[in-house]
Amino acid sequence: MVDLMNSGMLNLASLAISLLVLVIGLALWFFVNRASSRANEQIELLEALLDQQKRQNALLRRLCEANEPEKETPVKPAEQVQAEPQDSDDDFIRLVAER
Repeated sequence: MVDLMNSGMLNLASLAISLLVLVIGLALWFFVNRASSRANEQIELLEALLDQQKRQNALLRRLCEANEPEKETPVKPAEQVQAEPQDSDDDFIRLVAER
């Protein structure tokens, strides 16, 4: 008789463990599925934002080209006057990074 009770308790324990694993599995599936669908929504929103930014950039380029002043003739380098001659020491100091 004790054997029957022990085997019944064992079956009940294995059934309880199986149900617990099933509930945990379903909860994990729910959260993973929810996170995946949110990520897909965010990707769609980012793609729409990128499309709008591309259109805005194209409009800005058109506006800049339309409002661009007429170009003057560029000054030739030989005609430019330098205010001060550069020393080689100044060039070396400019290469050293400041802290």
